[in-house]
Amino acid sequence: MKKSLLFGLAALPAMAWAQDKPNIIYIMTDQQGAEAMSCAGNPDLHTPNMDLLAEKGIRFTNAYCAFPLSGPSRAAMFTGYMPSQSGMIENEIPLVDSLRTNTLGSLVKEAGYDCAYAGKWHVNTLSIPDEEFGFDNIKDNGDIGLAEACVDYLKERDRKKPFFLVASFINPHNICEYARGQKTPHASVPQCSLEDCPNLPENFAVSPYDASVLRFEQQQNYKLYPTTSYTPDDWRRYRNAYYRLTEAVDAEIGKILAEVERQDLWDDTIIIFTSDHGDGNGAHQWNQKTALYEEVASVPMIVCLPDGTNAGTVSDALVNNGTDLLPSICEWTGAKIPNGRPGTSYKDVVEKGELGQEYIITETNFNQTSGTLGWMVRTKDYKYVLYDKGQHREQLFDMRNDRNEMRNLAVESKYQEILAEHRALLENWLKTTPGPDRQRHLRFIPN
Repeated sequence: MKKSLLFGLAALPAMAWAQDKPNIIYIMTDQQGAEAMSCAGNPDLHTPNMDLLAEKGIRFTNAYCAFPLSGPSRAAMFTGYMPSQSGMIENEIPLVDSLRTNTLGSLVKEAGYDCAYAGKWHVNTLSIPDEEFGFDNIKDNGDIGLAEACVDYLKERDRKKPFFLVASFINPHNICEYARGQKTPHASVPQCSLEDCPNLPENFAVSPYDASVLRFEQQQNYKLYPTTSYTPDDWRRYRNAYYRLTEAVDAEIGKILAEVERQDLWDDTIIIFTSDHGDGNGAHQWNQKTALYEEVASVPMIVCLPDGTNAGTVSDALVNNGTDLLPSICEWTGAKIPNGRPGTSYKDVVEKGELGQEYIITETNFNQTSGTLGWMVRTKDYKYVLYDKGQHREQLFDMRNDRNEMRNLAVESKYQEILAEHRALLENWLKTTPGPDRQRHLRFIPN
């Protein structure tokens, strides 16, 4: 029976493993929301390999991306900076020269690790250049053959060194091609009857007092949002495709875990599983990413420690899976954490049960359409969202009782004190986290 823990893993035993430098395997999918796993209680799909990781690790229920778009999210992971700090606010922006030799891979390599990268990079090229950013490229972008390349690496690696392996899959991102009526290039979607498709989500309706700018954004780019004319039946088929693509990538992950089992690497390896962002998946009739809806900004995250330490536990500690990755990996590997990175290591959260952070920030920018800006402040009980324009641009949700985000508390007088507290948190973050245009950003916070 799994143990459920509130903001940490209190009263845990001492670590059962003592290796100074554990191996690290970082497994990442693309566009997978936190709810898209059967271990998260979702009956509409079956993900036995993600479930296995949850059985052997700590599953976070409040993990969020730094920015719900692939390039910016991944840039945050491998630089440790928020996208607004590094300038990586859309997919096709190259990393500035000053950061190219100071990324996570290069830091870990300097700490004595053999570093290998397989699959999608997207910071900003789709595949990582070989022997750059500290990594050897063992497989270019694309899911076909990616797991096999990782298995071969695990068999042939330099056993005198600890290793840091990144396995970066594309799916369920092929839902983008599906929505446009195109062939899904990295996995097929089996045909099924409408009756066998998942039903609509509970929050399928656009909620009262939703941010009007999101509907505006949908109208700006049909390529990104071809679902504006979808019927309820179309959305059910969409959700079926999304979950089948997630199951397909789960099967690929299983190939890597089978090799971990064959080599008994569970005893000296930390395995981290996450995604770069989620997908609307029909919630509020939204597809794609970029918006700050829960389905888009929250991501799966599981950390498996060596020897099964704290296995099968669930934590609701707040984690930014972008900026918090670099300091966490650096602490485990003994790599130097560069100055100025805003993230917080979750090493002590998973090992010692520390409570974690008071709040985390996710930011967004609809730079592919109108340039709409947005920020999310997630605290223990509430989620505050602010966009820079439109009606009802300010939102507040009770995350204990309204995870579906159907009741915007920002329009109710009795929540004005809580609203003001979250405004102050965002204001403080903008003032203390250096980045361009901060003074302009501060002006968007209501008085």
